[in-house]
Amino acid sequence: MCVTRTSADLEALLGSRLRELRLLKNLDQKSLAERAGISLNAVKHLESGKGARVNSLIKVVRALERTDWLDTLAPIVSISPMQMLKSGSREPRRARRRARARV
Repeated sequence: MCVTRTSADLEALLGSRLRELRLLKNLDQKSLAERAGISLNAVKHLESGKGARVNSLIKVVRALERTDWLDTLAPIVSISPMQMLKSGSREPRRARRRARARV
C-alpha cells in the first residue's frame, strides 16, 4: 500500500533529518547558520518544516557536508540495460523522418 505524503509532511521530515544531522555534528542552530552564511531564522524554519528558500537549504546541506543528498533529488537518467533486454532492442530507437508529400 502506497501512502502519499503531503508537502507539509515532507517538509517536516526533511527538517527533522537536518536537525538530526546538525546534532550529530554537535552544532547548535546559531553555529550552523554562521557556517552556512544564512540567518538563524532560516535554520529554524528549515528544521521546523515551515519552509525556506532553496538557496538556504543548499547552503545548510553544504555546511553539514551532505551534498550527496542533492544528487538523489535529480539523479542522472540513463538507459537501463535490463529494460533494453526486456524490450528486445539492442539499439536506441530513433525518430523516423516523415515522408514528404508529393505534389
